[in-house]
Amino acid sequence: MIGNGILAFGVFFVICLFLYLAFRNQPNEKTKQAFEGFYTIELAESFANDSISVYINDSLLFNKTLQATAEKFQIRRFAEENMLMVVDNSNEEITPFNLNPKGSLVRIDKRNGKIFIEETENKQIPSL
Repeated sequence: MIGNGILAFGVFFVICLFLYLAFRNQPNEKTKQAFEGFYTIELAESFANDSISVYINDSLLFNKTLQATAEKFQIRRFAEENMLMVVDNSNEEITPFNLNPKGSLVRIDKRNGKIFIEETENKQIPSL
């Protein structure tokens, strides 16, 4: 009877030890991971009257029919590695592009029915 009590106490101690070791390094819910850098995305005038969608990773940023003017928007980096996807909604053709991990200025242009993406380093201070 005493042996069973000692064994039960030992099992209880081991379970408490494993729970402590498992939960001691849990990240705090209040700390959010933030990444430095911005992506400035510029859609050229060559997309006039075209319906396009712009995604970064799986997040939809832009989905509309463009007018005759260029569109420009800025987004803060939200992951270590980001992929830009431009979708031509008329034929559902996807153009993927891996973005610079430090942030950049991305110019998207359409020539001869094909989408071209040009990336340059973003040296300006963001205006957000």
